[in-house]
Amino acid sequence: MFGTSGKAWARKALAAFFCALAPFWLGLANADQPIRLMVGFPPGGTTDVIARLVAQRMAEDLKTSIVVENRGGASGNLAASLVAKSDPDGKTLLFVPSSHATNASLYTNQPFDTVKSFRAIGLVAVTPYVLVVNPKVAAHNVKDFVAYLKAHPGKVEFASASPGTGQHLAAELFKTEAGVDIVHVPYKGSAAALPDLIGGRVPMMFDNIAVMLPHIQDGSLRPLAITSRTRSRFLPQTPTMAESGYPNFEVLGWFALLAPANTPEAIISAYHASLKKVAANPDFIAQVGKLGGEVVVRSPAETDAFIAAEVEKWGKVIRSANIQIN
Repeated sequence: MFGTSGKAWARKALAAFFCALAPFWLGLANADQPIRLMVGFPPGGTTDVIARLVAQRMAEDLKTSIVVENRGGASGNLAASLVAKSDPDGKTLLFVPSSHATNASLYTNQPFDTVKSFRAIGLVAVTPYVLVVNPKVAAHNVKDFVAYLKAHPGKVEFASASPGTGQHLAAELFKTEAGVDIVHVPYKGSAAALPDLIGGRVPMMFDNIAVMLPHIQDGSLRPLAITSRTRSRFLPQTPTMAESGYPNFEVLGWFALLAPANTPEAIISAYHASLKKVAANPDFIAQVGKLGGEVVVRSPAETDAFIAAEVEKWGKVIRSANIQIN
């Protein structure tokens, strides 16, 4: 009945029909039951703040109610477990940061599969890390800093917010890529590490650009490189690690919206369409920017592939460094 082009047109038309129908269905089915957006961290943190921004705007677009529920525990694994076991009806969603991918290797015996138990609605935002050093360090670029580290193997310490965090793993990746021997000093959060970093007792750290920016601007810390593929608009004069001689070095904090596996395609498509509208809102972009993030929405399939790649990438780093939380 249809030629090849006709079949392709029919598939696109059918997908568009279900995408258009989904918001109507979502508004009527279980109308008295709000959508639950699970966040595996306490209120007030970056993950929670961005999740609430997304929830508010998607609720307005879908003309429904979205309630954010904070279920802290095990670095987000508690909330992930609850969503993985929930019905795939679009009524229970999960908002995750990049630790969702690293948890797959840091924690053993999880009651869910980080990749197979979820279906992505979309990536929401990314935030690069920045390599900073105390101003007393003589090096002003990565090349000179690596030369210094190689001249003093096992003598230079780096701070992190705690074992297994993005700060720790970024430094472990740096050790491998640059071939340097540096010593991990874990703290209980970035705020606890900053006094020693600024005071020069620990000379280096990788951390979220939003955390480090005020201290860079007041001269307390010196940035050597950004960990994203492209330069940051917040530090346009600071080169990337790729520009500094390490083309395979990329570390991103990221945030994504997920649903349980087997959630119908019509629901995923409707939610993704709504998320794209949110991402195009200038006010949303500005608010995420205040947190050091860049709004970057990827399709459900692209996000699924991205998360799987992150699980594999950081799994290698974690196993190589022999890091385990439990």
